[in-house]
Amino acid sequence: MVTQLPLELSTRRERWAWYLYDFGNSAYASVVLLAVYAPYFKEQVVGGAEGSRLWGLAVAVAMIVVALASPVLGAIADFSGTKKRFLLVFTAGSCVATALLFFVQRGDIVAGMVLFIVAEIGYRAAQVYYNGLLPEIAAPEEMGRISGIGWGVGALGGIICLLLILPIVTIVGGDLAQRLSLVVTAVFFAIFSVPIFVWLRERARPQPLPAGESYASVGFKRLLSTFRAARRYGEFLKFMLAFLIYNDGIITVLNFGAIIGAVLFGLDQQMLLFFVLLILVMNGVGSFAFGFLADRTGAKPALALSLLLMLGVVAWLYFTQSVVAFFLIGALAGFAMAGAQSVSRTMVAVLAPPGQSAEFYGLFAVVGRTSSFVGPAIYGWLAAEAALWFQAQGQAPALAEQGGQRLAILSIGVFLLVGLALLSRVDEREGRRAAVEAAQRR
Repeated sequence: MVTQLPLELSTRRERWAWYLYDFGNSAYASVVLLAVYAPYFKEQVVGGAEGSRLWGLAVAVAMIVVALASPVLGAIADFSGTKKRFLLVFTAGSCVATALLFFVQRGDIVAGMVLFIVAEIGYRAAQVYYNGLLPEIAAPEEMGRISGIGWGVGALGGIICLLLILPIVTIVGGDLAQRLSLVVTAVFFAIFSVPIFVWLRERARPQPLPAGESYASVGFKRLLSTFRAARRYGEFLKFMLAFLIYNDGIITVLNFGAIIGAVLFGLDQQMLLFFVLLILVMNGVGSFAFGFLADRTGAKPALALSLLLMLGVVAWLYFTQSVVAFFLIGALAGFAMAGAQSVSRTMVAVLAPPGQSAEFYGLFAVVGRTSSFVGPAIYGWLAAEAALWFQAQGQAPALAEQGGQRLAILSIGVFLLVGLALLSRVDEREGRRAAVEAAQRR
């Protein structure tokens, strides 16, 4: 197994390299998942309620692939000390596929789904290795703050990328503007990914392969070993179960937020850009707030607060009919989601044994991507089926689709509520103690 060196003081430049990667990849999330491609695929490429179903299916396929591959690749990266190499491969794949989405036009459903799936796999799988580098640049007592700063810098990156494409949407307009914005996003992501490969030194020492072994065989063996070892970390497993559930709600909001805005509130592309900009501004505020809160009160209380706020978001969204209220809901959601996402990855760093960060983040990815498959798939299916039922009752197609979206929103609340209940059973202090004892036994 890989030897994890005692944590050396990371340089300011190394930390900024880590932050800037978040700055770049948040552009992908902001444009592809939130503001542009999700509603473009649903409304223009497919059209109608079926667009929600196929969008949920595309998200689900990408998540399943990442769920199956990431733990093994994470184990290989930990053993060979090559987290940065894997990060480069998946980042490059995501950037190229995102740029190629430019060629997806009306009716290109298969191409639109395949290219998005490739881009999404790269984006999500890269996060395993990016997150795995956090324990190499931050001491345990500052992980919440460093993670929060990274999330805040990432939100700023999403804001700047949206401001770059806003003139294109305003001046060019139409489908061409939406497609051009995807090329801008791919270039933005690629440029700000460079510093992490140039400036950040990976500290884990690779070990030579045992005789007769390959990295693949070592990866599978380490994965099995991680599953066995994880049974000794009861609080980590309880957290994984909670994350499995509540992450469904978070990811579904991210993947369907723009579609909800377009269908229920009639937002056009320009208004959707302003809506996502508001979310990102509040996301940046939330990331700093929850990062400092996690360092002072512990990760669990900060995470629980963020989930309570998200439950309020869902309830408000279900009942509101106002565009102004929808923008206020977006602001609150941006603030709360920052806590739920940034503090979740901090929890993994806190509860995982030292020297196995990429492996445990691999398990984190399996759980996250598995849940990320369930939530969007259920939402998309429920929205489409409910719309068909309402239409069969005599409602006009547009009104029926709105009814389907509103009913599907309730599924988000169920995931958040159950996940919060499971999180309440996690003992963070006991989890920290188990991780420290594991380090002392090495």
